[in-house]
Amino acid sequence: MGYMMAVGPCIGCGRVFSFNPNSVPSCSAVTGKREPICRDCVDRVNPMRAKHGLAPIVPAPDAYDAAEE
Repeated sequence: MGYMMAVGPCIGCGRVFSFNPNSVPSCSAVTGKREPICRDCVDRVNPMRAKHGLAPIVPAPDAYDAAEE
């Protein structure tokens, strides 16, 4: 059995991070297509979402771990 991780820039802060491409949270507000968002940006954006009556982003438990290929 093998494992895989994706690596790419966060749509929020631009920092390159690794993630499970099947379960990482993503956002389409910036580019119009789904782009991954890092854990730090999720933590930063959730208070703003709550302030505007939106549900928080809740990453899957394996969102930032390796995925089985």
